Amino acid sequence: QVTLVESGGGSVQTGGSLRLSCAAPGNIVSTSCMGWFRQAPGKEREGVAVHLVGGTVYADSVKGRFTISRDNAKNTLNLQMSGLKPEDTAMYYCAARLGWCASRPDWFDVRNFPYWGQGTQVTVSS
Repeated sequence: QVTLVESGGGSVQTGGSLRLSCAAPGNIVSTSCMGWFRQAPGKEREGVAVHLVGGTVYADSVKGRFTISRDNAKNTLNLQMSGLKPEDTAMYYCAARLGWCASRPDWFDVRNFPYWGQGTQVTVSS
């Protein structure tokens, strides 16, 4: 069992920034496919960013504003969010899949990630 713990959520105004972190056990961060997802009330969970072995991929809605990164020394997956908009308001989840990421176009398919954190709330006010 892999336990993921998110932190860093909060409330900001439009244009603000937040940094989310996901703590994972052992060497999960350096050896697994990991990503950030979000779910707004009444909507399906959607992919935000995934850290592949050879790079990173982002949802079109966050490109240029969000940056996903790994800190292998601290066993954390991070999501730096800037230029936040009210439509970014959601519960943000960290997810992991042991081994390789799924192939394109399934990078953001939630079914490919068996391990999930409890989520951290991000609220952006206008």
